[in-house]
Amino acid sequence: MGIIQIELFATLDLVAQAPGGPEEDPENFPFGGWQAPLIDAVVGDQIDAAYEGTDALLLGRRTYDIFAGYWPQQEGVPGLEIATLFNRVPKYVASRGTPDLTWAGSTQLGPDLPAAVHEIRDRHENIKVVGSLNLVQTLLREKLFDRLDLWVHPIVLGVGKKVFDGGAVPANLSLLEPPVASPAGTVHLLYGLEEGVPATGDMDEVDRGA
Repeated sequence: MGIIQIELFATLDLVAQAPGGPEEDPENFPFGGWQAPLIDAVVGDQIDAAYEGTDALLLGRRTYDIFAGYWPQQEGVPGLEIATLFNRVPKYVASRGTPDLTWAGSTQLGPDLPAAVHEIRDRHENIKVVGSLNLVQTLLREKLFDRLDLWVHPIVLGVGKKVFDGGAVPANLSLLEPPVASPAGTVHLLYGLEEGVPATGDMDEVDRGA
């Protein structure tokens, strides 16, 4: 069975809205493109490594439309080798509407998201969820993911849609590898979903592991 891995860029106050450019969300959000000034070679290498082995993309409608209008034109552009991957692998789109699936290899998921996710898991080994914040919030809330790949950037916006804006459920996660900070101060965190819910206790010697 394959894994569902969420790729997210967020601020210290966990805003994940429109990191890539001002055109992503031009209405009522003044910080579109907030990630660009903080990108450095370390983060670039981390992102490239995160996509190694990807054999499918799971996207929300808005992110799909942005990607479909951009990545097909970037094939062969130096420094954008990831375009070849994105253009080649199957794309699965979660949408209640009728998206225009002109990007090669695109398929709209059915209305039963849990069933669709399980079907994708059976079909692929390494499925990446990119952007797609509304979809991500549903996956987090329903625990329909296996890994959370999170880049936390050293800025606070105070406004914008946050990672858990759509609600959250109690969950345990484990850190799968040591955090790595880039020269610009962005910290890369890779978590895996674990069984059960968070435990509670008193801050006595037993609970502290003494």
